[in-house]
Amino acid sequence: MPQHTQLTLAELTTRTGLDVLGHLEREVTIPVIDGLQAQGDLIVVPRAFLADSISVPPFAERREVPPAGVELLRSAAGGNPHTLVADAGTCWWTAGVRDRDGLALGLIETTAVAYLVHPEHGGTGMAPGSYVVRRQRENDEGTIRFGTGYGYRLVAD
Repeated sequence: MPQHTQLTLAELTTRTGLDVLGHLEREVTIPVIDGLQAQGDLIVVPRAFLADSISVPPFAERREVPPAGVELLRSAAGGNPHTLVADAGTCWWTAGVRDRDGLALGLIETTAVAYLVHPEHGGTGMAPGSYVVRRQRENDEGTIRFGTGYGYRLVAD
């Protein structure tokens, strides 16, 4: 993918070979954001927002995101993956991030725009920077945690 800050969903899917469902408008311009963003059951958080609650162990593997992308999470039923894509040599993914809340899937470090692609949700863009990818959670009134009120459950797309 050549570096662009403004891609349409059609351009992104053509360049990556990933597809999205037919209900999505393919000519929409994908927003590129340097802040908090969500895509289905994932939330992308600038690393600085979580500096006190996450850490990267020294043994954690940092790997370059290949042009074909890296699947970050697949839906509970086994379909519809969230895939991270970026230009070669511009983005790295680290799994195994320690997160006090237990929600982190990993860390993205990118020197150019990187994208998350999902068949149902389309695409979202991340400006150059460092981001923690976390699962989303919601209150679960069916689970009571002693002394803390209601528990939580992970959001599943």
